[in-house]
Amino acid sequence: MAFYDSEFIVQNPLFFKKWERSAYQAFSEKLSHPTNLFPCIPAAQGHKMGNFRYAFLQNPSSKKSRDEFAEILRQYGHIARDTGKYSSLIVFFFETDATKIDDYFKEFWSLLSAIHERDQADWPEHIPPDPYQNEWEFCFDQEPYFIYCATPEHEKRQSRSFPFMMLAITPRWVIQKFNETKSSRKVKEGIRQRLAEYDSIEAHVDLNVYGTDENFEWKQYFLSDDEQSPDKCPFEHLWKHRNS
Repeated sequence: MAFYDSEFIVQNPLFFKKWERSAYQAFSEKLSHPTNLFPCIPAAQGHKMGNFRYAFLQNPSSKKSRDEFAEILRQYGHIARDTGKYSSLIVFFFETDATKIDDYFKEFWSLLSAIHERDQADWPEHIPPDPYQNEWEFCFDQEPYFIYCATPEHEKRQSRSFPFMMLAITPRWVIQKFNETKSSRKVKEGIRQRLAEYDSIEAHVDLNVYGTDENFEWKQYFLSDDEQSPDKCPFEHLWKHRNS
């Protein structure tokens, strides 16, 4: 089990399976397209700068992939700060049991819950354990992460569409450092403009700013392909069970 940087993937194509090369190529083209600009400007920059690390797993429902995912995330957390200011871990899955958006939603949260069960560290004290508090974020090995999920079933939200189920896992410190820059406000305006041009549907109502009263991070991890919004966090029951 391992993760790789873009330079290694590009220079050693025969090291990877055909689907792995295909997934990376599709990702690279999506984030670096010269005219159909990917909305998240920091993500596009992070890919260009080689700050990302990539992992390839088989099926998010399998015990083997979940065990590997947990270990990969643990290892990534130890080196993330050395990979660049736009560091993220990109995880591709070859196959899933999902056929509809709702299936992918359930698969995503089942995976996240399974990873949480494999976390041997205590929940960090500075992050509330209750997902209904506006400063909650998914944590693993005491590191808070924002998680983005894309699937083949997203059509209207091309910003969440990808040929394989894919997760982009970004440490909270990356976002905090970006927010502290002088240009962050202007970049955020650019992201919103790009999003309006990229998707054939308006920006989802759940997209918000971390820490504000109406924000819930878990709602942004997996966006529907319409305006629907989950009324209950699928992660809630697991936390209560772990701490009962």
